[in-house]
Amino acid sequence: MTQATPETRTFRVHARHVDAHHARTLEEPSFEAAAVAYIEDLHELPDDGDEVSVIVREVETGHEHCFRVDLESGETSPCA
Repeated sequence: MTQATPETRTFRVHARHVDAHHARTLEEPSFEAAAVAYIEDLHELPDDGDEVSVIVREVETGHEHCFRVDLESGETSPCA
């Protein structure tokens, strides 16, 4: 029996502290998953180094969300 895989969507993701032209295109099932996948491969951390804010845009719809990710705990919350 094969397991169902969640449908993936295409997102463009970039950190707020870097220019938008450094965005990456990712295939993930949700906005949150795209944010986490981006941060897992992020090499340029902000000066304070405690948290990263990322902007996630769904390519097909243009919907955009911003998330703050605490780099120590891994907790994610919406940007203020």
